[in-house]
Amino acid sequence: MKKLIIISVLLFGYFIQAQEVAGTTDLEELDVRKNNTEIYNAVEKPAYFPTGINDFRQKFARNFKEKNVISNGIEKCELTFVIERDGTLTDIKASGTNQSFNKEAIRAVSKIKTKWIPAELDGHKVRYRFRVPLTINFK
Repeated sequence: MKKLIIISVLLFGYFIQAQEVAGTTDLEELDVRKNNTEIYNAVEKPAYFPTGINDFRQKFARNFKEKNVISNGIEKCELTFVIERDGTLTDIKASGTNQSFNKEAIRAVSKIKTKWIPAELDGHKVRYRFRVPLTINFK
C-alpha cells in the first residue's frame, strides 16, 4: 500500500509540473508573436490596398511630379516599403540609378495617406515588405 501511495504522489507531482511548464511555454510563445518586429516577405494573407492596387497606382501617379525628375529617357527603380500591423507605411526606399527619380518616387508614395490592410500570418497581423517596380519614360 505504501508503494502505491508513493507512486501516486510521484505521478501526481509529475503531471502538475508538466502542466505548469506547458502553460508557461504557451504564454511565452504568444508574447513573442505579439511583440514580433520581424518583416515578412511571404505570408498566408498578403497586405493589400483597401480600394485595390489600381487605385494605389492612380494615387501614386497623381502625386508624382515629373518636373522634379531630371531625365530625358527611360528610368527604372524599385520602390520598397514596410506595411505595418496598423496599415501605415514605413521604411520607404527607392533603388535605381537616377537619384531625382528615387526621391520623387519616395515623396509620391509618402503623400498617400490611405492605410493598407495589413498582412496576416497564422491569424496574426504582421509587418510586410511590399515591392513596386517603376519604369517611366521621360521623353
